[in-house]
Amino acid sequence: MDDEYAEVSIRRAGSQDARAIAAVNVASWRVAYAGIVADEFLASLDVEQRTEIFAEFLGDRHPSSTWVAVGDGRTLGFVTVGPSRDEDAEPGDREIYAIYLDPEAWGRGVARDLMRTVVGSGTDGSAVTLWAIADNERAQHFYRRHGFAADGVEKREEIGGRDLTQRRFRRD
Repeated sequence: MDDEYAEVSIRRAGSQDARAIAAVNVASWRVAYAGIVADEFLASLDVEQRTEIFAEFLGDRHPSSTWVAVGDGRTLGFVTVGPSRDEDAEPGDREIYAIYLDPEAWGRGVARDLMRTVVGSGTDGSAVTLWAIADNERAQHFYRRHGFAADGVEKREEIGGRDLTQRRFRRD
């Protein structure tokens, strides 16, 4: 593991963070999904377009919460959690919709801090789920280290022109 950042702060994201979150999202997708998602699709990802999406997502009316990790004067990563969208969810179950880091921050403790923030934000003992592309071994390893386990539920989804299997992970 590379050295951890001297200081990382985690705070709730606001609409002013949309561009930085979009930049992290695009950079992370281009590295994490290389060889999994079509190269043409990854190259087409546009920070400005994603900024608009995240600005709307960060609005007051959305039922999710997003946290950003900031260190060395820049946004290093983000995580978004909200009510589970799964058909078999119990009342109170939460879902991590996204957790992405700038690839330069990988292996430096930032994702761990974001995950602890989200997992620790539930006070009622409800389950937390997330979906991971089955071919993304790095992500699955990270989720297992943080107490998540594949629960046997999978779905197929077209992402960037490829039909991919997504695997659900759960932490009770």
